[in-house]
Amino acid sequence: MPEVIEITVYRLAELSDEAKDKARAWYREGGFDYDWYDAVYEDFQQIAEILGIDFKTRTVRLMGGGSRQEPRIFFSGFWSQGDGACFEGYYSYRKNASAAIRAYAPQDITLHGIADALQSVQRRNFYQLRAEATHRGRYHHEYCMAISVDRDSPTYQDMTADAEDVITEALRDLARWLYRQLEREYEYLTSDEAVDESIIANNYTFTGSGRRFG
Repeated sequence: MPEVIEITVYRLAELSDEAKDKARAWYREGGFDYDWYDAVYEDFQQIAEILGIDFKTRTVRLMGGGSRQEPRIFFSGFWSQGDGACFEGYYSYRKNASAAIRAYAPQDITLHGIADALQSVQRRNFYQLRAEATHRGRYHHEYCMAISVDRDSPTYQDMTADAEDVITEALRDLARWLYRQLEREYEYLTSDEAVDESIIANNYTFTGSGRRFG
């Protein structure tokens, strides 16, 4: 014989502090099954374009049966020693990159430094340097990027002695910068304030102990 069981459910604000912590833990465990990093990636793609980086792409299948191309940007985080970010792409000189990056991100001195380093080494090589970054291994930090640098000189001039090191370090600095942005975004989205806002916006209800109801 079926029975009717009544249970009282609560909104987040009605829970005890201990129950609120349990409700937040539930949300953090399952609330990130979406591409929460999309906005960071979009910003990074704008910055890369300004600096002269053209990302390699990969084909992603869509639910409806089609496909799209996504830039080859990777990261893992944010708890292990091997965590980080990296990317695959091609770099070449981009005119006015130092001025353009300051217009786009006027307060970000790290990006200014990267752009200035690339501009300076390109000047010493008559703006003929180019590079390719390729992911290697199973981790996703900046040292998993194999970076090859050459000089596209019509007279076969060698690049300056520092060219490879400067460009390699600049591209790895950019990967480090991306990881820091991802880490900041994740820390914000998992903060009590942001989690509470999401729980309230979705009208989730809980038992008195903080267990998700339904």
